[in-house]
Amino acid sequence: MLGCKGSSGMGMRYKLTLATGLLECLCFAGVVFGWASLVFVLKTDGYFSDLCINVTDARGELGSDCSLQDENFSSVFTVASFMNNFLTLPNGFVYDHFGTMATRFLAIFLYTTGTLIVAFSNKVLSFLLFPALSFIAVGGILFLMTNMQVGNLFVTHRSTIITVYNGAFDSSSVIFLIIKVLYEKGVSLRSSFLFLSTCNLIHLLRTLFLMPTSHIPYPIPENYKYGMSCAKSNSYNVEEYEAKQDPNSDRGRGADDEPLESDSLQQTHNSEKDSFRSCVLSWFFLWHLIWLSVMQLRHYFFIGTLNPMLNRLANQDPVIVSEYTNAFAFTQLCGVLCAPWNGLLMDRHKRKPLGPGQLTEKSKDLTSNNVPLHKIHFSLPHLFAGVSEREADLHSSVLSLLLTSLQCLLFSISASIPFLPLQYVTFILQVLNRSFIYGGNAAFISIAFPARHFGKLYGLVMSLSAVVSLLQYPCFALNKVLGGDPFYVNIILTVLTLLAFIHPVCVFLHCRELAKHRENSQSILEVSIHDISMY
Repeated sequence: MLGCKGSSGMGMRYKLTLATGLLECLCFAGVVFGWASLVFVLKTDGYFSDLCINVTDARGELGSDCSLQDENFSSVFTVASFMNNFLTLPNGFVYDHFGTMATRFLAIFLYTTGTLIVAFSNKVLSFLLFPALSFIAVGGILFLMTNMQVGNLFVTHRSTIITVYNGAFDSSSVIFLIIKVLYEKGVSLRSSFLFLSTCNLIHLLRTLFLMPTSHIPYPIPENYKYGMSCAKSNSYNVEEYEAKQDPNSDRGRGADDEPLESDSLQQTHNSEKDSFRSCVLSWFFLWHLIWLSVMQLRHYFFIGTLNPMLNRLANQDPVIVSEYTNAFAFTQLCGVLCAPWNGLLMDRHKRKPLGPGQLTEKSKDLTSNNVPLHKIHFSLPHLFAGVSEREADLHSSVLSLLLTSLQCLLFSISASIPFLPLQYVTFILQVLNRSFIYGGNAAFISIAFPARHFGKLYGLVMSLSAVVSLLQYPCFALNKVLGGDPFYVNIILTVLTLLAFIHPVCVFLHCRELAKHRENSQSILEVSIHDISMY
């Protein structure tokens, strides 16, 4: 069995875990975000069709008004997207306290239940779409949450892998497009969802053989093993493992051990600064939450109103609407191709960290005077001061955060212009920005806060952003008051996205403060050595 013999066996298991995790995220985790494609199928099958009413237009011709049907479909997606994020908080606690296996069993149960409910629903039981899509959404985000730790197995490409998984999560929305195409070829909705339900056997096998019982630590210990194999796998408690690392070793502590806030300039690393409470109350967490929430709200409103918006711009022509819906779904598949750019941007833009045993160039010059080190022992922390790995990671995130905010602004502007052909550009900007948002979100949390709080913090930021996403409802209501024209709502949301630019500015200022503190420390050291050399 993989992992039974030598490091090469474990290396193969690492790669198999990476590949199957990518497949899991790509084919199952984020399917609910292909909702626009599924709505087309559900409308054809008559879901919520009892809400359509006959009306007479200005020319005296009889037609139907299905605005209430569209509102219910939008509400199904709103509830599912809310539950997808809001329940990430309790699920994060489950993940941190009970480990990977228990969390994945919960995900498999929810996903199976949701797909079976859709499979056995019909137009009479249209209300079942509300719990069904919510179960699928929550199960999917749990698959993603447990897979992101796989990046810990590949230290030099950690951010890239995290963003690739999030991109695959976005691209999985193409599954509903495949269901739509199969439906048009004669495959029933029930058959498609029964097949999705049976695929949960794959998730079960992967949980048992290719995932840890608890968590994958970072950095990983030598000869680290996990999953069921011929040899007993090593079990690691993340908090205990972190506590064993050398507190003076930047690599040992890793990029995840403490929240990056102004207090981190101090040399004393106490438990209070590493607490969950201190992370939540930090400015970084607040502005990161705002960064995620405003952009996520913009995307949710766009997806939730995409079908009626296309109907409006296409003058209710179902052929044109189907064409644009397919184009939107196909662009979602590109999420897995766009997401690595963000991770590569962070990994490549990272400054090379200076290890605790290396002298800075200035320090080398200062010690060239042959001053005995025992006379300047009080200055050794400054002597060995350099760019820490955490600071290098944080610095690399600034460009990513800024670029993501700029993408969202351009996407929002494009979506606000009521010109149908322009929506192709909107679709491209939407999938590019969405893949950057969620990959960057997970990567930043893994960089800026302790690894043992990742599940809780990731869950909390997703849950709080879900509360903000409930602003979709007043947006929908305002859109209805304005006669279904989303132009003014789009303008409001575009202005709101400007708040996202505050976060990268704050991170940049913090990095500059760290650099200034380091330079001041070296200046003090220079003066100290000069004074000692006088004796």
